[in-house]
Formats: sequence, C-alpha cells, structure tokens
Amino acid sequence: MTLSTKHILFVCTGNTCRSPLAEGICRMLAKREGIAIEVRSAGVSAMEGAAYSRHSADILRDKGAEGSGKSRFLHKGEIQWADLILTMTISHKRTVVARHPEAVDKIYALKEFAEDDPLALQAIQDGEALMSEVQWKQALGQPVTSAERDQLSRLSRLAPDYDIDDPFGGSRTDYEQVAAEIERAVAKLLQKLKSSD
Repeated sequence: MTLSTKHILFVCTGNTCRSPLAEGICRMLAKREGIAIEVRSAGVSAMEGAAYSRHSADILRDKGAEGSGKSRFLHKGEIQWADLILTMTISHKRTVVARHPEAVDKIYALKEFAEDDPLALQAIQDGEALMSEVQWKQALGQPVTSAERDQLSRLSRLAPDYDIDDPFGGSRTDYEQVAAEIERAVAKLLQKLKSSD
C-alpha cells in the first residue's frame, strides 16, 4: 500500500470533539508535508449529522484546517474504506475491535500507533495478549490465576497512557490542549508513514 492510496479514519465517541480535530489537523499537516492521503472521522456513539463542538470547529478554522463540520456514525462502510483506523482512546479501540473483529489488524489508538519507544510498544503488545487470554479463560468459566492478575497489573503500570482526554463541555483552553496533543501525535504518525514509504 502506498501513501497515495492511504485512507485514515479517526474515531472517538460522538465525532464532535477529538476525532474531527484529528481529521482536520491530519489533513492540514499532510498537505503541508506533501503527503497524499484521504482522511475521515467517525464516532462509535455519534448522532449522524450533529454539528462539531463550537471549540473544535473554531480551532480548526483558526488553524486553516478542513473538516466536514458534521458528525458521522462509525458504520461498516467506514471500516471497509479505511486502511488505518486510529482511535482517541484504548477503550475506543476495544469497542471498534469488538464490533468489527475482521478489521483488528488495522485498528490502533492514535498515540499507540505513533509511539516510537520499542519498550513501550512491547509492554502494550504483551498486555493485550495477556488480556485476550484472560478474557477467553473467563468466557470459558476457567479461573484466572493470581500470577496472571499480577502480570496484568505489572504490564499496565509499564504501558504508557495512550488516551486523549475528552474535552467535551470544557473551556477553549481545554480544547486547545487536546488539539496540541493530537497535533503532536499526528505529526509523529505522518513521519512514520513517510519513513515506511
């Protein structure tokens, strides 16, 4: 897959705050860097056609970034369209994977995908593998050992926090802080995509 055909989908809860910021910022930075990608956003609980939050819309406008201005519900067509699905939190990632397990190989939290520390990435990978194993055991009615619980606890302490806080209902400053965090992660994402081309 080349960068010229890369489709990136950003996902949050209502598609009114974080994922529209990520979509607009990514489109803006990719254009500035000369990276040809298509970008969309959606929400796992979005009300189709709702307006973006005022602060998100204002920040995008002030940056000269483009967004659709209307929320979109995450449906199967969006999943199929995307080459890469980047969520705003690990919880969003788990929700999308649970609803669309066929797409598991292309779903990441944004900050997780942008991560460049190999030790942090290994801790996440080990933690997710152990969590899957524990969930299977629980589903089959098998007991989880204290060693497994201890290992999960240890791995969760080692793993960085890949969640981007929801600014919904917050001040313009709250939204600006989230936008800056998203912009840092998107810049790393684009450098990673550029270097893999």
